[in-house]
Amino acid sequence: NESSDRSLCSDVLALPIFKQEESSLPPDNENKILPFQYVLCAATSPAVKLHDETLTYLNQGQSYEIRMLDNRKIGELPEINGKLVKSIFRVVFHDRRLQYTEHQQLEGWRWNRPGDRILDIDIPMSVGIIDPRANPTQLNTVEFLWDPSKRTSVFIQVHCISTEFTMRKHGGEKGVPFRVQIDTFKENENGEYTEHLHSASCQIKVFKPKGADRKQKTDREKMEKRTPHEKEKYQPSYETTILTECSPWPEITYVNNAPSPGFNSSHSSFSLGEGNGSPNHQPEPPPPIADNLLPTSTPQEAQQWLHRNRFSTFSRLFRNFSGADLLKLTREDVIQICGPADGIRLFNALKGRMVRPRLTIYVCQESQQLRDLQQKHEDGDAVTSTFFVYHAIYLEELTAVELTEKLAQLFSISSQQISQIYKQGPTGIHVLISDEMIQNFQDESCFVLDTMKAETNDSYHIILK
Repeated sequence: NESSDRSLCSDVLALPIFKQEESSLPPDNENKILPFQYVLCAATSPAVKLHDETLTYLNQGQSYEIRMLDNRKIGELPEINGKLVKSIFRVVFHDRRLQYTEHQQLEGWRWNRPGDRILDIDIPMSVGIIDPRANPTQLNTVEFLWDPSKRTSVFIQVHCISTEFTMRKHGGEKGVPFRVQIDTFKENENGEYTEHLHSASCQIKVFKPKGADRKQKTDREKMEKRTPHEKEKYQPSYETTILTECSPWPEITYVNNAPSPGFNSSHSSFSLGEGNGSPNHQPEPPPPIADNLLPTSTPQEAQQWLHRNRFSTFSRLFRNFSGADLLKLTREDVIQICGPADGIRLFNALKGRMVRPRLTIYVCQESQQLRDLQQKHEDGDAVTSTFFVYHAIYLEELTAVELTEKLAQLFSISSQQISQIYKQGPTGIHVLISDEMIQNFQDESCFVLDTMKAETNDSYHIILK
């Protein structure tokens, strides 16, 4: 089996897509053989242009094999001979817009699909994996140990569908692409798996059962109708998907010596209260908003900043640069060194440019303001000294779920305690707020909030006036 795995490995190294991915790495990496190779046993789409990244369609909940291949040359990384390594699998967003709000997106998914996980390992089908684990607060992550010298195949199941994270407009929207990312670590001297060895990822879309097969067929038929000249601009459909080298996932804090909870299957019980205040199940904190590089940063700190912000590919090029050196680079310098796409991203990150929210609204709490006003009347104060205090709410996703979460933060209550949100319409009617209504709010609209106790339990209705 191992010899056939190795021959598969040498075959896939010759594939043009693998060469293209390598060409985006720094020049001294051009002919580098990577220590491991991961092969997802699912065909790539034929409707992908020559220089674009491959795209693979998966069916929701179906088990797909990922072969873990030892790709080391003789004498390379001898310290892992006879040792286990740890691999962490993640399903993450491919789109930058969704990456910025990943924490909120996954929390929203958790509430809509209680008890489900985004990513699972099919343990009975898998071969060679040791101690598989899944943290109940990280629905999109699984991990296990494996021995590179032995045949290892892990079967994964992805339970979220690409259209679950699409902005709803007219129905039939395109699903968002995800990434499957694998980060592999070796043990340090304390026996903790924290020393990064290799990371690779590929782009996927997930469909309802059998939907991936239909989409693959549609793409194939679409390509067959193209002229031979047009076909030359597209890649062939490969039988398997090679995960290509990428930067390590920045949240290395997860890979620590704290014992991971045991493996949970997607059918494990789940209470809605989990993760809200129980010390054992703290939800993952959202990433810090600002991570600006300082002129006083040493070259070592600058390297750490590059890794945290997904610029590991360029860390070798900038290994002697201090914070001040990097901050002195002009936009043209950075684009020349890193190429247009990564250059613009690095320049924006260096300047600490904030992404503007898609929608800003201002709200004030009516009952509180009226009480204050009434009190002033009674105390005989001049009414002219009264002014209403508004709070700004910034929305990225333009959904009712997001607005509920932001208002819950404002009132310092749990989002579950907000039963419904209404907008006061003509003649005082209460119109239920929908995603579409929020998408049609004017930027910087002002609302007065009134709260009304819901008929049941401890929840509230909120009315925007």
